Amino acid sequence: MYQTTYHRPATVAEAAALFAKSADPKYLAGGHTLIPVMKQRLAQPSDVIDLARIKELVGINASSDAVIIKAATPYCDILENKEVARLIPAITHLTSVLGDPQVRHRGTIGGSIANNDPAADYPAAVLALGATVKTSKRSIAADDFFTGLFSTALEDDEIITEVSFPVPVKAGYSKMRHPASRFALTGVFVARTRSGEVRAAATGASQSGVMRVPAIEAALKAKWSSSALDQVRISPDGLLSDIHGSSIYRANLVKVMAQRAVAAAG
Repeated sequence: MYQTTYHRPATVAEAAALFAKSADPKYLAGGHTLIPVMKQRLAQPSDVIDLARIKELVGINASSDAVIIKAATPYCDILENKEVARLIPAITHLTSVLGDPQVRHRGTIGGSIANNDPAADYPAAVLALGATVKTSKRSIAADDFFTGLFSTALEDDEIITEVSFPVPVKAGYSKMRHPASRFALTGVFVARTRSGEVRAAATGASQSGVMRVPAIEAALKAKWSSSALDQVRISPDGLLSDIHGSSIYRANLVKVMAQRAVAAAG
């Protein structure tokens, strides 16, 4: 490691002020991304601004229309929340298969989507459910938030404050987990919204990060059934290919995980 100044602000306004006056600052959420890259000297911030102890960024509010999860809420709180389990059980399931107990007690939803790791779980839920990401400056629709690999619409000094998930009619998530990292080798989240729209998002598959899957959406729009996907073929073009799986393998996984997600949704 190298010298850096650590800050623990009490409010979002204080965090923003610290960021503005620092030479090369970075916000810290759960730390699962920033700390490892700092250890590898891939990031060398002058100041680390820890958002985890800001009370206004922690908590869950639920209504019949939406589940609002504040950005610094740890995964374990989401997993244990009865209203989340009642209204959007697919989110509870997604959280239960995310990482390990240590990750679930430290990681946060805000940190996950701000980093937009290509194999992270929560970006798929945000995109498939058509969530709204609220920040210290504005509200951003899910379709506009994720802009590419490790890339989002966030400005450098912008802080995610909460994510609002509309309550769907049905939703499900399934992923093929990497046995060591527990990241999604490929994961698919499917949802049927109250407006009748069908949305499907895949993580761990695309070279551009989380993505919508129009072929899956069209088939499920015609018939909400795992069997409706039997004849669907996903193109391997633009999909990841590495030591863990070829693009052709991942293309097949997108379909298979979608079928399992639909079955889980009921």
